[in-house]
Amino acid sequence: MPELRRVSVNGAELNVAVAGTGPAVLLLHGFPHTWEVWTDVMADLSDQYRVIAPDLRGFGASDRAAPGQDAATLADDAAALLTALGESSAAVVGIDAGAAPAFLLALRRPGPVRRLVVMESLLGRLPGAEKFLAEGPPWWFGFHSAAPELAESVLAGNEAAYIDWFLRAGTLGDGVRPAIRDAFVRAYTGRQALSRAFSYYRALPESARQIERAVAGARLSVPTLAVGARPVGTALEDQLRPVTDHLTGHVIEDCGHIIPLHRPGALLALLRPFLAGEEVEAA
Repeated sequence: MPELRRVSVNGAELNVAVAGTGPAVLLLHGFPHTWEVWTDVMADLSDQYRVIAPDLRGFGASDRAAPGQDAATLADDAAALLTALGESSAAVVGIDAGAAPAFLLALRRPGPVRRLVVMESLLGRLPGAEKFLAEGPPWWFGFHSAAPELAESVLAGNEAAYIDWFLRAGTLGDGVRPAIRDAFVRAYTGRQALSRAFSYYRALPESARQIERAVAGARLSVPTLAVGARPVGTALEDQLRPVTDHLTGHVIEDCGHIIPLHRPGALLALLRPFLAGEEVEAA
């Protein structure tokens, strides 16, 4: 089992799971998840790596009063977390809400980032996602970022049913193990927990501006793996292609959005060689 720690970074206290020894691998989760979305990945990788998986600022058991859930702030948190844990470099893996911070960290501070893996997300308004967005962004983006407190008011008391919808949709109907499902529901129950989660969506316009400014002044130079499933597919790879020097894209078939829990074996088959510096076949 991972060791849970409280680590202070940038004025926030993060809940952080740490397992194993060796080169560091930093895992950044998405919505509606906590560090526990990486349970299977951590169990496998910790035999060769020091695996670090925080609850992002404002999510899960991390500081519930910490403002600032834009991508740049979350990237700064990730950098400060590595320093606080004594790591000078890491491979960085981000999914969903964790992908943009992982990208900005690697783009702005390539020295400490050995390798980058991003999954099932979009990077602001960068070109390449037009086909995916042809019918508009996912419906919950607007719902979560609508008038302040609206989504919280609608969902209070119905959090479990709402989280279950995402867990079923993100696994193509299979769902996730009861213990992990219950952990996610606990993490997002209550108006304050919902408000913190939706603050990430309400910061998306600022995050998009941060990404646009960053790519205007630099290229992503670290080896990068873009992993897609349903529904994002190749959209993230297509966004990265024009701004990345060393990019491999792969789509995992018959896999929903929550890749680390739905198809952990397929994901690990990609992660292990990539983290070791080996070539990963594009697909």
